[in-house]
Amino acid sequence: MRRARGGAVAAGVGLWAAAAVAGPLPRSTPEAQGIPSGAISAFVTAADQKIDALHSVMIVRHGKVVAEGWWAPFAADTRHSLYSLTKSFTSTAVGLAVSEGRMSVDDKVLPYFPDEAPAEPSDNLKAMRVRDLLSMSTGQHAEAQLGPDVVWTKAFLEQPVVHKPGTFFLYNTPGSYMLSAIVQKATGSTVLDYLRPRLFEPLGIEDPVWPASPQGVTIGGYGLSLRTEDIARFGQLVLRKGDWNGRRLVPAAWFEAATSRQVSNGSNPDSDWEQGYGYQFWRCRHGAFRGDGAFGQFCVILPDKDAVVAITSGVKDMQSVLNLVWEHLLPAMQTAPLRPDPAANKALKGLVARLALPTLRADSPATPPTPWPGRVYRFPANDQKLETLALEPGEGGAATLVVRFNGSSEQRVPCGRDEWRKGRLAIGTLPEQPVAASGLWIAPDTYSARLIFYETPFALTVKLRFAGDELVHEAEYNVAFGPTQQPPLTGKAE
Repeated sequence: MRRARGGAVAAGVGLWAAAAVAGPLPRSTPEAQGIPSGAISAFVTAADQKIDALHSVMIVRHGKVVAEGWWAPFAADTRHSLYSLTKSFTSTAVGLAVSEGRMSVDDKVLPYFPDEAPAEPSDNLKAMRVRDLLSMSTGQHAEAQLGPDVVWTKAFLEQPVVHKPGTFFLYNTPGSYMLSAIVQKATGSTVLDYLRPRLFEPLGIEDPVWPASPQGVTIGGYGLSLRTEDIARFGQLVLRKGDWNGRRLVPAAWFEAATSRQVSNGSNPDSDWEQGYGYQFWRCRHGAFRGDGAFGQFCVILPDKDAVVAITSGVKDMQSVLNLVWEHLLPAMQTAPLRPDPAANKALKGLVARLALPTLRADSPATPPTPWPGRVYRFPANDQKLETLALEPGEGGAATLVVRFNGSSEQRVPCGRDEWRKGRLAIGTLPEQPVAASGLWIAPDTYSARLIFYETPFALTVKLRFAGDELVHEAEYNVAFGPTQQPPLTGKAE
């Protein structure tokens, strides 16, 4: 562990230790904070109709929540996977460790890992600094491949450093992991444990979920799961440059640097991914900046408007989400309060209260077959790890999927008819997680179900076509890092 520089550690500890745990963010009407309720309604309506699919939104203006909504089965009290929005929290951990004198952004990376260093490190690797990790300019031309059977820091250090560090932008999630590993080396705590008293507890973020690598290092580049309001709280802290209700949690200079353009990453004026990159924060158009994660997890900060927009979603086109913010919300934010508009505010509240992802529907729903095909079907070995499946009838047109995956015990997933029914499911090789499902017969021989893994961006639509002693299983995800369509599987009745 590095020695503290002067009294920085004591001063830093005093700053965060004195901070009281936060309650809910204060609420207000949009008009009182200078936004017409109708403009927010237009944003929500456009998101509901044009984007598949937003999961939640929370808009904060002048420190007050003016609108919030969740598309059922997503809800205010459930966490959501943040993916790379996690990186902005790792950046904050670095900033705190720097402020406490534990490390510097000008520290060389290699000395932190003497046991994992290559036998003959290149000059470029020797030159790599913490600030190069922060700004995604490590000099590597490709990301290191991390997996369960490798030492992640060693794999990163073995990746060739083709360019001079600081000169070449490459979005590099393993580089974010290295920041987490360095903070752990410098402080003696994982990033998760280090941030608990310094960030999560003062902000009122309860029980954050953030897994570790096989080596016990918090996965700094992804993995954090928080509630929508937690994202908004963090955004408000960044907007206020580390001040939380009059208490200094993070040095203002850190967020000033982290959200400024540290490196160029393109020149397309219409892309929010080519406006420059900071320290694990993206620059946006319109003078804004953000943390973001795969499939549409956003913490958008608009300093010129004194506003934060927190969004979770499961989308293929992330730019389309930001475009709606620029089109509907940004121009609607006025400098002074507006006249109260009870009718528009009531309409907005009614709109967000009714938000829900559509259940499966058909133009001409089929009548369930008689007799119901309730037999168990067994599948040959397959990459999806599906072993057996049965479909049991329920009341009111509902059904239950009964499945076995990857040697697991029997799992039962209730599927509502025109409603979401909640359960739990461990699919493939993934751990058990909450799921909401709906389904119906779309043809006399075909049942379809949609499964929403509502703590993640993912949804899965399955089609089950029964033909005598055979069952053809087709599955497609809404979003994925690879192909969304899964190969069809054919099972035989036992």
